[in-house]
Amino acid sequence: MTDLLLTEHARARMQQRAIPPAVVEALLAYGQGEHDHRGGTIHYFNKAARRRLERERLDRALERYLDAYAVVAGTGEVITVGHRDKRIPRH
Repeated sequence: MTDLLLTEHARARMQQRAIPPAVVEALLAYGQGEHDHRGGTIHYFNKAARRRLERERLDRALERYLDAYAVVAGTGEVITVGHRDKRIPRH
C-alpha cells in the first residue's frame, strides 16, 4: 500500500462509508479523472477503468466499490470519498 495523502475529512468519510484504502488507491491508479471546476479532480471507475481492472483481475475484489469516487485537490491530497448515486458531470 502506498502512502495516501488524506485529509481528516477524507479519513472520516472513508470510515463512515466503509470504503477501504485499497479502493482509493485503485481509483487513483485506474479511475477516470474529471475536473470539478473548483480546483479538484473527481476520480471514478468508468467503463474503460472497469475493463482495466478486469484485465488485472482486480474487478472481483473491488466489485462492491465500482460506484465509489474520490475528490483530489490540486495538491494531490484526497479531500473526500463516497458512493455515486448520480452521473459525474463531464464538460
